[in-house]
Amino acid sequence: MSDTFMDGTEPTDDETLAALLVKPHRALILVDVQPTFCEGGALAVEGGNEVARKIGEFTKINRDNYGVIVSTQDWHIEPGDHFSENPDFVDTWPPHGVAGTEEAELHPAVVGLPTDSVKKGQYAAAYSGFEGKTEDGRALADILKEAEITSVDIVGLAESHCVKDTALDARSMFDEVRVFSDLTAPVSEDLGVKARTIMEGAGIIQLESKNAWL
Repeated sequence: MSDTFMDGTEPTDDETLAALLVKPHRALILVDVQPTFCEGGALAVEGGNEVARKIGEFTKINRDNYGVIVSTQDWHIEPGDHFSENPDFVDTWPPHGVAGTEEAELHPAVVGLPTDSVKKGQYAAAYSGFEGKTEDGRALADILKEAEITSVDIVGLAESHCVKDTALDARSMFDEVRVFSDLTAPVSEDLGVKARTIMEGAGIIQLESKNAWL
C-alpha cells in the first residue's frame, strides 16, 4: 500500500488501518471442486485432480484479493431423472455427487480454505451454483449481495457445464465476470469449445489466472 493518498497527504494511523480493513468487492466462486468430477470419480473430467490442485494453490495465494470466497457442491439426494442407468450424458447422467459420500465432499486440495459452502441439486438437476443454498438457507446471490460484491471470478468443474452455467447466471447480475481458463476443464474438448463460445458471446472474460491482476 502507498504511504500517501492521491492528493499527496499522508494518512493517519486510523486512516491506514481503515484502508487495510476494507474488503475487496470481488468474489471467487469454486464450482464443484469434488472428487466425483476428478479422476477416479463417478463422472470424471480429464485433468480434474490437477485443476483442483491448482485451484487450491491459487486460492491460498490470492485469498486477500477477494471479499468472499464461495464453494459449490453437487449434493444429490433424490435428483429424479437427473440420474439414469442408461444416461445420455446430455440431460441424464450416471449417479454422481451423491450426498453424504466421500465423492461429494470438497476435493482435498480445497478443504480448509476459507469458503462459504453452497450445495445444489438435492432433488433435481442443478448446473448453476446460483441454484444452491447454504445449510442455513442462504442462496449464492444472497451471499454476494451481503458482501457488496460487484465482480466475480469463477473456477472449477466442469467448464462445459456447471462452470459455464454459473458464469452465465453471474453475468446476468454483474458487469464483470471472469473465468480462469487454466483453473477449469471441460467434459470434452468439443463441449469446451462450445461453452467458451457461449461465454464469450455473453461478455464473460476468459483468461489465465497468471494474468488476473495485470
